[in-house]
Amino acid sequence: MVPGVTTAAGHPESSPPPFLRLAGHPVRWRLLSELARSDRRVGELCELAGRRQSLVSYHLRQLRDGGLLSTRRSAADGRDTYYALDLARCGELLSSAGVALHPGVLPTPRPRAGRERGLAPARVLFLCTGNSARSRIAEALCEQLSDGAVSAVSAGSHPKPLHPNAVRVMRARGIDLAGGRSKHLGEFATQRFDYVISLCDRVREACPEFPAWPGLIHWSIPDPAREPGSDDETLPAFERTADELAARVPFLLELIASSKQAQEVS
Repeated sequence: MVPGVTTAAGHPESSPPPFLRLAGHPVRWRLLSELARSDRRVGELCELAGRRQSLVSYHLRQLRDGGLLSTRRSAADGRDTYYALDLARCGELLSSAGVALHPGVLPTPRPRAGRERGLAPARVLFLCTGNSARSRIAEALCEQLSDGAVSAVSAGSHPKPLHPNAVRVMRARGIDLAGGRSKHLGEFATQRFDYVISLCDRVREACPEFPAWPGLIHWSIPDPAREPGSDDETLPAFERTADELAARVPFLLELIASSKQAQEVS
């Protein structure tokens, strides 16, 4: 609210909520739109937005200061930084902005989309380096939360045995990972997928193109198996990985559900 300013009707004049002012700038909205789909590096955002790096970096800093973005150094090239959008935080702020306009403006949750009317489930491939933790956790979460709407698989560029800590953290979430095998991404080279999601910066750089290439979505997630220490000492890193994936996967499922609905309408 602007102190001392009133409208012609005598009511105090108010300002839009900070989130609307932050997201309402055309360049920032474009950056948010790109980052809503995939983690990106600055150079990629410059190319996608068609803007010079100094301007993109300025707006990224505004979004980061607003609590919407986080950054991570690339595991493939430490000179690069990946930007990731906090979609849950965006949702909270957007909901608050709606309520600020009118208390009756509340988001209507979309019903969880299961497999309906004989539609084939969307096929999703998760990729990382070892296929020992991140991609296996993402695969399991996607299968569990999609209620049959998604068929998920995972693979790695250099497969390693399933890490015991991945089994431990998922068992605590009611999911049993034991019994599956790690797979090389080459096993899926000729298969078609609706979504291919890389969880490792190194795999993203070397990811092959698949038939009917849908485009690669990237989530820059550190490898918990690279943390030094015993299994007990590194368990918190695996828990953080599972927590981050558990936060990201539902947004992926919403993207898949909205895409299916659009296809049905068309």
